Amino acid sequence: MMMRKRRELVVAVFSLVAGVIGPQPISADDWPQWMGPQRDNHWRETGILERFPESGAKILWRTPIHGGYAGPAVAHGKVFVMDRVLAKGASNPDDPFDVSQKINSVERVLCLNAKTGQEIWKHQYDCPYQISYPAGPRCTPLVHEGKVYTLGAMGNLFCFEADTGKILWKKDFKIDYQTKPALWGYAAHPLIDGQKLITLVGGEGSHVVAFDKDTGKELWKAGTQRETGYSPVLIIEAAGRRQLIVAAPKALYSVNPETGKLYWTTPFNADSGCVVMTPVRFGDYLFVGGYQHKSLMVKLTADKPGVEVVWNGNKDLGMSPINVQPFWHDNILYGYDEEQGLIAMEWPTGKRLWQSNGPLGEEPKGSDTAFIVKNGDRFFFFAETGHLVIGRLTRKGYEEISRAKVLEPTNSAFGRKVVWCAPAYADKKAFIRNDREIVCVDLAK
Repeated sequence: MMMRKRRELVVAVFSLVAGVIGPQPISADDWPQWMGPQRDNHWRETGILERFPESGAKILWRTPIHGGYAGPAVAHGKVFVMDRVLAKGASNPDDPFDVSQKINSVERVLCLNAKTGQEIWKHQYDCPYQISYPAGPRCTPLVHEGKVYTLGAMGNLFCFEADTGKILWKKDFKIDYQTKPALWGYAAHPLIDGQKLITLVGGEGSHVVAFDKDTGKELWKAGTQRETGYSPVLIIEAAGRRQLIVAAPKALYSVNPETGKLYWTTPFNADSGCVVMTPVRFGDYLFVGGYQHKSLMVKLTADKPGVEVVWNGNKDLGMSPINVQPFWHDNILYGYDEEQGLIAMEWPTGKRLWQSNGPLGEEPKGSDTAFIVKNGDRFFFFAETGHLVIGRLTRKGYEEISRAKVLEPTNSAFGRKVVWCAPAYADKKAFIRNDREIVCVDLAK
């Protein structure tokens, strides 16, 4: 039964509304990390087209790359993206859940010119894969103060000089922390907080680790979880304290982001170890959803760090996000549920207001995916079909405005072709990749 459930669960696991983060010395036109400058999936540029022309989207350049689910980051005129190249004679298994053999390959970090797509520098390293859905890396690069940080699917963490590609420091979690990658590999996008780079690692006492962002020195480690999970950490302020929120497969917990000391923990059960989204906080409430309708809503206490459970594992409430980070807007949480497609959830009751086929236009087939970014009073969706779609989300439903095909789906899931890679939006353009190329789409009005 468990194997059947696993075969029904298709997770690109890369990606997945964050809270308080340190100041980012990045242009407002940049997209330097997962979910953008403020890690909230808001694209704040103006002068963006209202509809696509009848001739379709204008592609400014195309650059060949290889496999991966990792979205690009864009900063200071450069595009950073990761991919994976199979070794000569190697191939991925026909069954994406077959992890019995190591597959020889290299992971690469590419730096491209944002105006032309031409390569500026490249770093590659041997990286045999032994994970499910092994197309390539999952985590978006993170650009901060002249450095770029990358985390590969097998636990290779690098800090590069952004202009040159020089390695400033690196970690191999398998060696340094005696960890084993989760079934779908490392997928929790690292977070910068002050002097710290914080990310999920795994292993005994090191479920989450803070490193000095300039030297790689371990500053603290916290937590032990049998399974690491895939959820990026979140920093909030509640009860007069800054809190680092960690969603793990068997618990939602909070630690002091300066020391790693535990504030509170509450049980949570994500089937198959699959919790991908970063927790969403608005007002006094905090939500996280995992596989098989295992969602949790808690109320943050005001007098001291802690939570009160509103609901936990109620199949009639909430949602189960897999590939797409949910988006909170006007007391509604919009997101893609593993089974029901695009849904709207009332906040904080968890009541489902409506279900829609959304930008995909077809009945849900399982792990349906269209990445959600807000621009002004409308939303941009990048659908797994390779379409970039402009639409609106309201309490009444989903309304489509315009769409254009920009890429071909190059991966497979549920017997269909898909592309599961979150775009970057910068300089009035969208930067989008599949397993063959990365393209730059002109979105200026």
